Amino acid sequence: MTVVDASPAISTVDAAEGPSTTDRASELIAALAALPAGHPSRPAVRERTIEAWMPMARHLANRYAGRGEPSDDLFQVAMIGLIKSVDRFEADRGVEFAGFAIPTIVGELKRHFRDRTWSIRVPRRLQELRLAITGANTTLSHTLGRSPTVADIAAYLDVSEEDVLEGLEGARAYNATSLSTPVSADGTTELGETLGGEDREYEIAETRLALAPAMAALDEREQKIVSLRFYGNLTQSQIAEQVGVSQMHVSRLLTKALAKMRGHLGATV
Repeated sequence: MTVVDASPAISTVDAAEGPSTTDRASELIAALAALPAGHPSRPAVRERTIEAWMPMARHLANRYAGRGEPSDDLFQVAMIGLIKSVDRFEADRGVEFAGFAIPTIVGELKRHFRDRTWSIRVPRRLQELRLAITGANTTLSHTLGRSPTVADIAAYLDVSEEDVLEGLEGARAYNATSLSTPVSADGTTELGETLGGEDREYEIAETRLALAPAMAALDEREQKIVSLRFYGNLTQSQIAEQVGVSQMHVSRLLTKALAKMRGHLGATV
C-alpha cells in the first residue's frame, strides 16, 4: 500500500471549528485509511477524522431525541458508533465512509434503547417490535392524517394484529412508575403504600392440606389434644384439665398422636 502524507489534508481542517465541508471530512477519512497501523501520524489523523465527522454523529443522535433519553447520552452513544466506524473503515472496499458509518451509528443508538432503557427485561423481539411500531405510528399519522389503528400498523409492518398488540403490551415495560408516586387526591398516599405485604398463611397452606389426612387418622381424643396444643396453644396442664386426665397422660397421648401423624405423612410423601 502506498503511504500518503496526511499533513495537507489535516491542515485544511481546524480542530476547534470542525469541518467546513463534507469534502474535507472525506479527505481526512481517505488519508487515515491510507496510513498503515503504527504510522506515527495515524493517532493525530484519527483524532481529526473523528472531529470532522462529529456533526454527522450529532445529527443521527438528534433523530432519536425526545424518547426519554438525555440528548448528551445519545450523542455519546453515537460517538461510540462513529469511533468504531473510523477504526473499522476500509477504503478499498469501494464503499463511501458515510454509507458505512451511518448504519453503524444507528445500530449503536438502537442497541442503547434496546439494552439500557427498559425498566423490565423483555424479549429482544418485543423490544425491536416496539421500536418498529413507534416508527410506523409516526409515519402513518402523517400519511393518514389521523392516529393509525392496530390494523393500519399491522398492514404497514406486514405483521399480524396480534403481534402489534403484543408489542404494545410489551412497551409498558419500557418505563416504570416510582413507588413514591402519589395516588390519592390529597397526595398523602403513595403507590408503594397500596402494595400488599407478605402473607405467611401462604407458606403453611400446603402443610395444612397435608396435615388434614394425618389428623383424620387419629382417634377423637387424640385429635382434640393435638388441636388444643397446636391450634389452641394450651399447655399440657390446661389440656389435662379439659380432657379429664393427668398431665403425664396428656404427654404420652400427644407423643403417640404425633408419631401416628409422622408415620402417615411419611407414607404419603
